[in-house]
Amino acid sequence: MTEAVAQNKLAERINRLEESATIAMARKSRQLIAEGRDIISLSLGEPDFNTPDFIKDAAVQAISDNYTKYMAVNGYEDLRIAICNKFQRDNNLSYSPDQIVVSTGAKQSIANVVMSLINPGDEVIVPAPYWVTYVEIIKMAGGIPVIVHAGISNDFKITPGQFEQAITDKTRMMIFSSPCNPTGSVYNELELQGLANVLRKYERIVVISDEIYEHINFTGQHHSLAQFPEVKEQVVTINGVSKAFAMTGWRLGYLGGPKWIASACTKMQGQFTSGTSGITQRAAKTALEADPSVVHDMRDEFLSRRNLMLNRLKKISGVKINVPPGAFYVFPDISSYFGKSANGITVNTASDLSLYLLEVANVAIVTGDAFGDPDCIRISYAAAKDVLEKAMDRIESALNQLA
Repeated sequence: MTEAVAQNKLAERINRLEESATIAMARKSRQLIAEGRDIISLSLGEPDFNTPDFIKDAAVQAISDNYTKYMAVNGYEDLRIAICNKFQRDNNLSYSPDQIVVSTGAKQSIANVVMSLINPGDEVIVPAPYWVTYVEIIKMAGGIPVIVHAGISNDFKITPGQFEQAITDKTRMMIFSSPCNPTGSVYNELELQGLANVLRKYERIVVISDEIYEHINFTGQHHSLAQFPEVKEQVVTINGVSKAFAMTGWRLGYLGGPKWIASACTKMQGQFTSGTSGITQRAAKTALEADPSVVHDMRDEFLSRRNLMLNRLKKISGVKINVPPGAFYVFPDISSYFGKSANGITVNTASDLSLYLLEVANVAIVTGDAFGDPDCIRISYAAAKDVLEKAMDRIESALNQLA
């Protein structure tokens, strides 16, 4: 069967779906490494730390205790209670266990909400830059992404005025992240209050607040949109253990929100994956019950790496940067290189530059096109400092060759 014939046999929804740009670049990097290329991959959003031992010990104990059976679709009740306690402790948010749904990653939590609420033709406001998966999930549900651009001059954060201007009679949802993937931007309390002031005027709109990078925050305090009582019933807060506790492969995320949304998400999940691994749930319970200070060493190391990256990028002519206060990414504007050439390659777009750096510098990063900003690239600094220094040496050399 030819590839063209095979494509015709696929459902339209899969043909419309774009492959994740971050996953695609990671796959290409692995292929080149397998071919013998010395590739440094700074494309994936994955902490390079190992899961802390006390969490791994809890998983081993869970195996011994035979947590290997089917469980409630929305998660073990004692884990959901632990999540409620975490929300109260860290975010001053009061939820009951029936308002919590545990899923196989924050990505599934987001998909559950979108698939439960969005009908074909509904509009979903997506501030750009955005995480690559948001738009594709919206499209799968038949929704229409409405992109609201926030540039580097505003630290990639939209204003209340931009939010309200994007609202139409068809608007059903907004989705954003803080700290943000891909920019590392963090909305402060005043900025979130501004968004809440708009949201409160439109009761039909639900906001998904993706807070998976909550504990990788260099500002000293994290704020949640749901902390404002006037909009709490319109907000679904997404979180998980992947980033803060270096548990990406364990696959556990969760949501807290209005009971009617949690019930709908449980119903949706029950027809797809059911509950996430019981062993993972026991490990996650241990992680969430720990004092957040247990991950401060990782956070502080990320801050040190961020400063390293900013210092290196500042020295490269033509690179425009801001100071990201969270997550583990820098998102520089590299549009000054458009139209330049080197090594037989002409750079006209951020995608071109990404491929140029892969071919010439042997460094894998991700084009900003994938995140809704065609002037930028995303560089993950979730790697050891010596690796980052080596990567930046290569990037600087390759960019300086463009003329």
